[in-house]
Amino acid sequence: MSVLSAADAADIEAVAAQIIPADDTPGAREAGVVHFIDRALATFLSQLAGDYRVQLAEFQTVCRERHPGAASFASLTSTQQVVFLRAVDQTPFFDTTRLLTLLGMLSMPAYGGNRDGVGWKLIGFEDRHSFQPPFGYYDRGYPGFVIDRAKRL
Repeated sequence: MSVLSAADAADIEAVAAQIIPADDTPGAREAGVVHFIDRALATFLSQLAGDYRVQLAEFQTVCRERHPGAASFASLTSTQQVVFLRAVDQTPFFDTTRLLTLLGMLSMPAYGGNRDGVGWKLIGFEDRHSFQPPFGYYDRGYPGFVIDRAKRL
């Protein structure tokens, strides 16, 4: 991890796993979404990293206040996590984490998430380097491309 400590990464991974849980298909944890989030905060979303870390600290503080016996959000039971997340689902931290979780689930695996393309498999996306023409109007000179005038009217 570049930006996140091990404890912070564990909490974020637990939040992401509740947003996209594993069932018959892999979820956010299996897709390695936390690695995407860490990489995003270290690179192309680095301008958000400071605010995100403050929001995460607030999230963790509120979690400890509500669950004084728990070491962290990640250490709560799944049911406790869901109840807590319902109480904080309108916070900037949760909104940002939800967005980053979705992006990490569906991004190119080279960016750190979507391990083994599990997010793409979930939505039926095929990662093909090239597709078959015709692609559209700009490809109108391709042999066999016919504009169906009835559909355009």
